[in-house]
Amino acid sequence: MDFPSRRRRSRSLHAILLFCLLFLIGLSFAEEASHDGDSPKFPGCDHPYNLVKVKNWANGVEGETFAGITARFGAFLPKEEKNSNRLTAVLSNPLNGCSPSSSKLSGSIATVVRGGCDFTTKAEIAQSEGAAALLVINDKEELAEMGCEKGSSAQDISIPVVLIPKSGGQYLNKSIVDGQKVELLFYAPVRPPVDLSVIFLWIMAVGTVVCASVWSEIATSEEINERYNELSPKETANASAFKDDTEKEVIDINVKSAIVFVITASTFLLLLYFFMSSWFVWLLIVLFCFGGIEGMHNCITTVILRICRNCGRKKLNLPLFGETSLFSLFVLICCVVFAIVWAINRQASYSWAGQDILGICLMITVLQVARLPNIKVATVLLCCAFVYDIFWVFLSPIIFHQSVMIVVARGDNSGGETIPMLLRIPRFADEWGGYDMIGFGDILFPGLLVSFAFRYDKANKKGIANGYFLWLTIGYGVGLFLTYMGLYLMNGHGQPALLYLVPCTLGLCILLGLVRKELKHLWNYSSEDASSRDSSGLA
Repeated sequence: MDFPSRRRRSRSLHAILLFCLLFLIGLSFAEEASHDGDSPKFPGCDHPYNLVKVKNWANGVEGETFAGITARFGAFLPKEEKNSNRLTAVLSNPLNGCSPSSSKLSGSIATVVRGGCDFTTKAEIAQSEGAAALLVINDKEELAEMGCEKGSSAQDISIPVVLIPKSGGQYLNKSIVDGQKVELLFYAPVRPPVDLSVIFLWIMAVGTVVCASVWSEIATSEEINERYNELSPKETANASAFKDDTEKEVIDINVKSAIVFVITASTFLLLLYFFMSSWFVWLLIVLFCFGGIEGMHNCITTVILRICRNCGRKKLNLPLFGETSLFSLFVLICCVVFAIVWAINRQASYSWAGQDILGICLMITVLQVARLPNIKVATVLLCCAFVYDIFWVFLSPIIFHQSVMIVVARGDNSGGETIPMLLRIPRFADEWGGYDMIGFGDILFPGLLVSFAFRYDKANKKGIANGYFLWLTIGYGVGLFLTYMGLYLMNGHGQPALLYLVPCTLGLCILLGLVRKELKHLWNYSSEDASSRDSSGLA
């Protein structure tokens, strides 16, 4: 055996701890290209905030394209680059743009810094000076909403107004001060309602749940089981120890732990919300890497040893691990290298693939360790998760003035770092780029129920049609589809996926149980009772 049982139990407990951390994020969302904002609206000041692409040229050489945001007021920008005009940028003097400029702004893009007066005043002055557009440089490294005060003359502003982050503004300011001719072009591309990435994300999520559910069939060789049953009494004792040793220690979730999960997850979520920083996210990244290494090691060794059982026969003794196979050690080293390479390159455009591989392997392993014993516990756990998800996405803004779950998932105030407990795929057909994402919680919690359904069907010798596994898998797929429909209807605003997934899985299971008159058995089911029935049948 690769590791002593004591080490294995320790790893199982670590997996449960990590499982609590994974519970933090139960959210599906796409980055938004426009939103309605929280600032007040009234006639002339009621435009949605749209993201803007700001292309720039210095002495004819194209530079990096910046992301900006439009104001509540002013002219709308074209949606395509070909319909926009390339204009010269001129620094206003004074630079805050709060009084008439000594610089000639006619026909150009007036460039000002934030502060000194409100946004509408800056726009009115720039427009009166003949500027074709106004560019506001923010005093922070973020995009701020440019609203307007009631009673202002925002309805009279007919030029587009755009704000860019501090770093982009400093770059443009320096180029102009150095005497370079800076030209800018604004346009606000529309994000496509549906992207191909959603289909791949759906396949990954459903595939992970199905794979984790049937993993015991992949991990167990029929030949080994037959050989185990045919051994002599002395050999049977050894084989029994071997079989028990090779199986992972399983921890059944109970009603108490289900409630504790919600309380613990809410506490961690608030800690992340209030104390989110790069070092806190780095702590989660390290935990994710540890869990991903163990999950990846488990998945690779299980599959290869199923194909080639002789691979793990060569042993060696290690100071900390005890007796372990050479093959297992080699796979472990490869997994560690993989995780380290991903962590180093996590900001690269291709890092999503490594994150998804580690995450899927981790979730498959977690679903082998943590199990639901019956529908009673499943109902408590998933209903708690259902309320948790809805509260922290939709209701938390009432208390905190913004969605706590979305803020944490986006990694606001984390120095550009994002938490890794998400499956994500780049939006292939989106000019804005970005990712479609789904939280691990939206896979793990329904996955626990689907895995239970598979074990229940197997223990009670149910077929595909009259069992529960197939129908709950279909229900999970439909629930994800409804999640993405909600995402589309709400313009990419974060959705609590469990709002759709719990009724489509737990609700379906309870409904089927009622129709088949098996709900009482499902409610109080125990795998130990099933095992004792099988044993008495064999006797």
